[in-house]
Amino acid sequence: MKEFFPKIKKVKYEGLKSKNPLSFKHYNPQEKIFGKTMEKHFRFAVCYWHTFKGLGGDQFGLSTISRSYNQGSGPMEIAEMTMRAAFEFFSKLGVKFWCFHDRDIAPEGNSLAETNKNLDKIVALAKKLQSETGIKQLWGTANLFSNKRFMAGAATNPSPDVFAYAAAQVKKAMEVTKELGGAGYVFWGGREGYDMLLNTDMKRELEHLAKFMHLAVDYKKKIGLKGPLYIEPKPKEPTKHQYDFDAGNCFAFLQKYDLVKYFKLNIEANHATLAGHSFQHELQYCIDNNIFGSVDANRGDLLLGWDTDQFPMDIYEAALAMYIILNGGGFTTGGLNFDAHVRRQSIAPEDLFYAHIGAMDTFARGLKIAAKMIKDGKIDKMLKARYAGWDKGIGRKIEKGKVDFNQLEKYALKNGEPKLQSGRQELLENLLNEYI
Repeated sequence: MKEFFPKIKKVKYEGLKSKNPLSFKHYNPQEKIFGKTMEKHFRFAVCYWHTFKGLGGDQFGLSTISRSYNQGSGPMEIAEMTMRAAFEFFSKLGVKFWCFHDRDIAPEGNSLAETNKNLDKIVALAKKLQSETGIKQLWGTANLFSNKRFMAGAATNPSPDVFAYAAAQVKKAMEVTKELGGAGYVFWGGREGYDMLLNTDMKRELEHLAKFMHLAVDYKKKIGLKGPLYIEPKPKEPTKHQYDFDAGNCFAFLQKYDLVKYFKLNIEANHATLAGHSFQHELQYCIDNNIFGSVDANRGDLLLGWDTDQFPMDIYEAALAMYIILNGGGFTTGGLNFDAHVRRQSIAPEDLFYAHIGAMDTFARGLKIAAKMIKDGKIDKMLKARYAGWDKGIGRKIEKGKVDFNQLEKYALKNGEPKLQSGRQELLENLLNEYI
């Protein structure tokens, strides 16, 4: 069997003393944190689109990266070689999950029927490789944004013909996800939004989007697809305004259209910052509202301000993210998928490994730091102390709904000016630095 990464052996945990750049220094899959192995805490997944289809192109230039598996006599041969290369990569990296868009793994044909036939052939190969390696699909999704037919959206397109085509594509993608034992299904509304309100009936488009989601729920039930449906928020890019702007916006949409019980959110760090939030904010919002599902782990460059999809190497961000996720009960579905691509100048095959190893080590460090923070309990105690007034007296009465404005006025007149307390932000920042 041809090897696509012949110079790379299976990546192993070698610890901090190792000088081998193709080894893990912090990620030990079998190390237990709070009685659960790191492998199970993270459920790391490699994304197909950036890792194997991202070849260094951007809006200012063509591809810079050449891969041995991306050269063949035709699109289907390339698709088969890429799939084999992907499973070699997964196996050597040691991850247990992968995820993909339908159009990542198989090329479009001259008709929808031919496209589905191409997809079926590659899915059969993927299923065989999954069986041989034990690697599973974290989630599936459909690319409803690259083809020109979706230039004005898919479910929100002004044309009902495009809506119908998108529905047929999602139907097939959901069937494929079930065939491969996928643990969930994601919707990313890349072009579900607008660039100009003068040519947009926003109310009608949102109603159509809700109708599309209900049809997907119905079909999920019909075919017995396991796991939740996810929505991945993003505020802009490629459209000026996308309807799934952020976690709060998605939650409002799900509530309005009676979809909350069917959907969780797939939170991406880079999308959070584009929406003007932190990664931690979006995670906390989801956990607080019981809509946390999965994570697209990456980062952006705040100096650039667009979706750079860099590998997550920020230990502070990883620690805070894992602190929130652990306090929220950890992953009950989904996992950490690296929705990131190597830089345009990182053209060597080994760079794919360096990127994933570094990101996995970063989150391993974040997990260990978060566990220390929780076990020590100082930050939690400070948080509880700040809100202690709500656990007794007038605070408890307010929360229980046992007072009205008249009673609160009497209380304020009797007790006078409220006593102020410090937020202790600097102390908390010092504590965080000590853990790190």
